[in-house]
Amino acid sequence: MASQPAGAASPLCQFGHRQSPVDIVAPVRLKLAPLDFRYRAAPLKIVNDGHTARVRFGKDSTLVIGNETYTLQQFHFHTPGGDRIGGEEFAMAAHLLHRGKSGRLLALAVLFRQGAENPALAALWPRIPLRADGDHAVFEATVDATELLPANRAYYRYEGSLTAAPCSEGVSWIVMKQPLTLSSEQLTQWKTRFTDNIRTPQSLHGRIVQESL
Repeated sequence: MASQPAGAASPLCQFGHRQSPVDIVAPVRLKLAPLDFRYRAAPLKIVNDGHTARVRFGKDSTLVIGNETYTLQQFHFHTPGGDRIGGEEFAMAAHLLHRGKSGRLLALAVLFRQGAENPALAALWPRIPLRADGDHAVFEATVDATELLPANRAYYRYEGSLTAAPCSEGVSWIVMKQPLTLSSEQLTQWKTRFTDNIRTPQSLHGRIVQESL
């Protein structure tokens, strides 16, 4: 969620108590607001930043949670998945980064297990720029972040941070409970281009992870 690797020097990266990712092992079940995704297809704008592939959006795709509206700014990918569920490490995660009207960041994580080929990734992988040379606008192609969402919209929520330096805290995290799949070939294609780029799970330091009913 930043251009620098997580290991870069930063006091919060080393000593912060509300850091991401985490291992979700004892969530508290609550009646949480449903996730109302209002994503829209948009011309594909993609960049290889040297660490990951990042797809950027304008202002037309939003996520509404209760009375709060968050605008989708971009999504990108990490290997391995970062956040774990009950100790399970996932092969990959997509991080969909949103910003609220107050400026507060909300990150939504979709986790991937190895399994069947993922159609959304199959369409995206060939369009990743070969070099880290700035944004590429692919006007003949569109992207709809809805295609990266699982059918089951149940989720976990916790307060965390950016996963890369400066590891700024105050980021709301939503982790979708239902993982998606990607094929071993798709994972191999990714790893021929990018090295692993996620932190290991961080201590909760007393934080409570909420789980939607």
